[in-house]
Amino acid sequence: MANGSEGSAANGSGGGGGNGNGAKKTSCLCSKEDFLPEESFKNWGNYVHALASMKTRLKDRLLARSLDRLELEEMRARSQNEMKKTLNWWDLIWFGIGAVMGAGIFVLTGEAARNLAGPAVVISYLISGVSALLSVLCYTEFAVELPVAGGSFAYLRVELGDFMAYIAAGNILFEYIVAGASVARSWTSYFATLCNHRPNDFRIIVSSLAEDYNKLDPIAVFVSIVACVGASWSIKASSRFNSITSIIHLVVLIFILVAGLTKANTANFTTSFTPFGIHGILKGSAVLFFAYVGFDGVATLGEETKNPGRDIPIGLIGSMVITIVTYCGLAATLCLMQPYSQIDADASFTVAFQAAGMNWAKYIVALGALKGMSTVLLANLIGQARYFTHIGRTHMAPPILARINAKTGTPVTATIIMTVANSLVAFFTSLDVLANLLSISTLFIFSLVALALIVRRYYVTGETSATDRNKLIGFLTLIIGASIASAGYWVLSNGGWIGYVVTVPIWFCATLGLQLTVKQAKKPRLWGVPLVPWLPSASVAVNIFILGSIDGASYLRFGIWTLVLLVYYIFVALHASYDAAQETESIANAETNMEAGTSKTAEAG
Repeated sequence: MANGSEGSAANGSGGGGGNGNGAKKTSCLCSKEDFLPEESFKNWGNYVHALASMKTRLKDRLLARSLDRLELEEMRARSQNEMKKTLNWWDLIWFGIGAVMGAGIFVLTGEAARNLAGPAVVISYLISGVSALLSVLCYTEFAVELPVAGGSFAYLRVELGDFMAYIAAGNILFEYIVAGASVARSWTSYFATLCNHRPNDFRIIVSSLAEDYNKLDPIAVFVSIVACVGASWSIKASSRFNSITSIIHLVVLIFILVAGLTKANTANFTTSFTPFGIHGILKGSAVLFFAYVGFDGVATLGEETKNPGRDIPIGLIGSMVITIVTYCGLAATLCLMQPYSQIDADASFTVAFQAAGMNWAKYIVALGALKGMSTVLLANLIGQARYFTHIGRTHMAPPILARINAKTGTPVTATIIMTVANSLVAFFTSLDVLANLLSISTLFIFSLVALALIVRRYYVTGETSATDRNKLIGFLTLIIGASIASAGYWVLSNGGWIGYVVTVPIWFCATLGLQLTVKQAKKPRLWGVPLVPWLPSASVAVNIFILGSIDGASYLRFGIWTLVLLVYYIFVALHASYDAAQETESIANAETNMEAGTSKTAEAG
């Protein structure tokens, strides 16, 4: 059955009304069929008919949930070629470290230690690390059960439906392009520092452009292209480069830690460990959470992993534990070297080493940051391309993104298109603008994945009773509502605690009620998150809580981008995905009828 679907889906690029030429397209030139091959877009008459049928199509697709089998078989078949299974747990550990350990430890620690938490920044790093680990656990169960290139997009499509997966997909696009552009521009800044120049010395200033868009960055474009070549060439070669570079980066960080401890003064810890109290520690953890972002890209490597049930848990969880220990150690070293009030908020490690008479250390710090950002850039692009390969398979994005190169076994087309997008943003946009755009999308997706995991465990269509379904909806509503209320109280109370006496018990009772009164409908086959629903529920609460620390302007940008996504969905993605789903259904029905006919013939014989 799978082979029949592959052949049918490959022809016509897997879209509705395919013309049978999908497998023959090998030229570099693109046509309309590469972007809109579906029946609804064959001519204007079809498109007008599609728009007239919008209500019916919305009803069909809005809450439509995919199946594990569809994601693992039919969707993969639309790429025409298979990705190569060459990765093991060792590769995934270093991909996880390479994706997360960038310049965040150097950029964020000083601000958090000086102005938010003091020496207790170590506790802030631990809290934010454990919070990130909760999200890692949720991703791990999904990645083991659904080892596909789509990552969180595929997980949400199966559990929360097409529309929610689409909104998440649009925000994944936003997150990855912004993150890639941000890292590329940071690479230029640290490279300039390593060459004894100011960060903007290697940028081209164009005074006629707007203030935040007038520092053109050709180096950022160059390093993005280099990452594109590596990501397209071979996943195993990329893994080797990432492993070697990440190991060097880790050695540099350990060197910084050891060299810093030779100048340690324990009085810096004991004199005033928590100068800003528990409120400062929690505020610091909200800021430092973003030093742990990036692991979700590793979940997109499921299709290229030899043994997902063993390798993915070791790779994802192992890399996060190593990262947490390293970050806490470096934060402790910084606070032991200087009193927290003397720590520089912008260049904390460099200034600390200079104050200790070790001026040469700024080159080690810059080199460590460059090494880290190089692997983050590569891992970001690899994850980005695989996300959009799977989104292209569903036709919520142009199906040209779904192609897998027969020779390299990598999504070359998606990698190139995403590199062009990254480079355009990185060339013009300042780091300040990029940093404010990133955070909401990340936390939004992490929250949805945790919710999807609870739904996966407690709801199976056709098996879960209506009573259990309604109780599940009610408890999830209370969990989300209590989490939002806690975050709102955090923002408005200015250090108060009375509100938590109400919101925290509601969250606790809702989670407990879910555990005690709703029967789990599905158990994980190979690896599962422990203490369900407590850990995913806590992940939802933590992610929403951190969302409360983000500025209002970022929410405005998030709202505008989501509105753009809705417009595209109504006029393009809805109809493309509807046609693709109809074709998949008709193929499945034809194969079922064929099998039934063969069976009857055999019985008659």
